[in-house]
Amino acid sequence: MSIAAHADGGSLPSFRSGELRNPELSAALRTLELTVRRRLDGVLHGEHLGLIPGPGTESGDAREYQPGDDVRQMDWSVTARTTHPHVRESVADRELETWLVVDLSASLDFGTTGAEKRDLAVAAAAAVTHLTSGGGNRIGAIVATGERTVRIPARGGRLHAQAMLRKIATTPHAPDGVRGDLRGAIESLRRPQRRRGLAVVISDFLGPIDWERSMRAVSGRHDLLGVEVLDPRDLELPDVGDVVLHDPETGRTREFHTSAGLRADFAAAAQAHRRAVEHTLRGCGAPVLALRTDRDWIADVVRFVASRRHSYGARVNRVPRQ
Repeated sequence: MSIAAHADGGSLPSFRSGELRNPELSAALRTLELTVRRRLDGVLHGEHLGLIPGPGTESGDAREYQPGDDVRQMDWSVTARTTHPHVRESVADRELETWLVVDLSASLDFGTTGAEKRDLAVAAAAAVTHLTSGGGNRIGAIVATGERTVRIPARGGRLHAQAMLRKIATTPHAPDGVRGDLRGAIESLRRPQRRRGLAVVISDFLGPIDWERSMRAVSGRHDLLGVEVLDPRDLELPDVGDVVLHDPETGRTREFHTSAGLRADFAAAAQAHRRAVEHTLRGCGAPVLALRTDRDWIADVVRFVASRRHSYGARVNRVPRQ
């Protein structure tokens, strides 16, 4: 087991299928669990409305509309009665069913800061599991490599959560030259139809954006969250002169000279793709949590949760429920 430590304080256990023996894997998962619990418990004290409260939750009180509120939550009866636009707030269900769609295609078997994006995907799954566990809640997962899709039924309890994370962490790597299939993984969430709840899609979202229609269909039944995992080299190339690059999803290898022009073009294309991914996810009703292998990932999770609590937790200008 190795721990990839970053200068800003974040750390990631390294999960490489086939390299960790059972005791080492258990220790790595335990380290990850302790890290998540220690850093996230502080933002869960007091009234907590859930990670992504939304249409699938119990209807609460109405309040005046604020810029940025979800227009799908408009309460037209209160709006008509008061002549001012109001939205109906949501109260999280007592029992939540969460589904993880974890993309472990070959593009995630990559990292330049001591940890792979695959490690970050496992860490994100652990964070979501902790945030949504307890109180009879259930969680399941669909893990896709492009070669195979693994379905883990939704169940409750700490033992199930630990077994699920172990299964995700030990999913075999896809063979070289096998493309990922994020759209197929999202489609697997639709069939068979599952109870309304929260769907979390964890991926680097590299490649064509051919999953929008599937994501929109899922959003009609579930609240959505997109978790984007990235490495610095996904966004820019270093000035290292001649370099040989290999694409594990196509099996192609090419040699490049990392000139200033090539680096600028690569950075521009990467940023354009990220903007397109974020626009598509938000268009599907999915907030985006961006995590990077060179940053304190758990601090980014804490900031995201805190911001969601702030945006959903306002208790002002209430109108009693009719």
